[in-house]
Amino acid sequence: MQGLKHFLLALQFFTRIPVTGALAAWVGYSPAMLRASTAHFPAVGAVVGTVAAGVYALLCLHLPSAVGVTLVAAVLSTVATVLVTGGFHEDGLADLSDGLGGSYSRERALEIMKDSRVGAFGAMALVLALLAKVALLALLGQVSLASAVLALWLGHVVSRTWPLLTIRGLPHVGDVAGSKSKPLADQISGPVLATALAWCAAAVALAWWALSALPPHWLGGLVQGERWPEVLASGLLGSGAGWALVHWRLQRRLQGFTGDGLGAVQQMSEIGFYLGVALALG
Repeated sequence: MQGLKHFLLALQFFTRIPVTGALAAWVGYSPAMLRASTAHFPAVGAVVGTVAAGVYALLCLHLPSAVGVTLVAAVLSTVATVLVTGGFHEDGLADLSDGLGGSYSRERALEIMKDSRVGAFGAMALVLALLAKVALLALLGQVSLASAVLALWLGHVVSRTWPLLTIRGLPHVGDVAGSKSKPLADQISGPVLATALAWCAAAVALAWWALSALPPHWLGGLVQGERWPEVLASGLLGSGAGWALVHWRLQRRLQGFTGDGLGAVQQMSEIGFYLGVALALG
């Protein structure tokens, strides 16, 4: 029951899915509980990914079969994820881009990131990130519906696992007292990280099973020479590359992480996952 409370708290914190009233009172809240809820970040990704994949699949199945159908599905599934999460991670990417792009000074960069207004660097990063996601998801849908849906679902899970490694590996910096990520300022424990990795491993195993069990004509190019293990591995490598890039920039420029940095990690590792899958299908 404590694990369920931690999951619902993570869902409440990172999505707009209502956990209110008597349910919220039963779940409760404390900074220690929020730190423990980080173990279930990948599970939150599974919920968000299920919504996005469901929207993508329904649109592809019910819209007229035309050249642009996967593009429409990619755009509206991305809209669905933004509605579910409130653009939580996208906001972090924009703020981090403004901070790192607006000043070479660590202190000034942290000050810029606290400003709620979006600057030129943040706007460019946000537009390019959304375009990259939509383009890659539309491309995957042209290979097969199953490959796009599985990549979309698993990408959300995997991309919400990498931020925990950044929390584990870097100190929290900036205005801790006023930060949205204040409860995460303390290092997460080994058992919490192990639980998150178990969630992620279970999602990868489920995708592996689905790729093995689905009829061949559903998978398109994935089944040619049993390429699906290569596709999964490439997606994970691409996602890891996205995490490593942001982690390196946080370490070099800020000497630590902020809540905005964790949002940027999620966004870049999600895009990296889609790109890795697409490259493996090339």
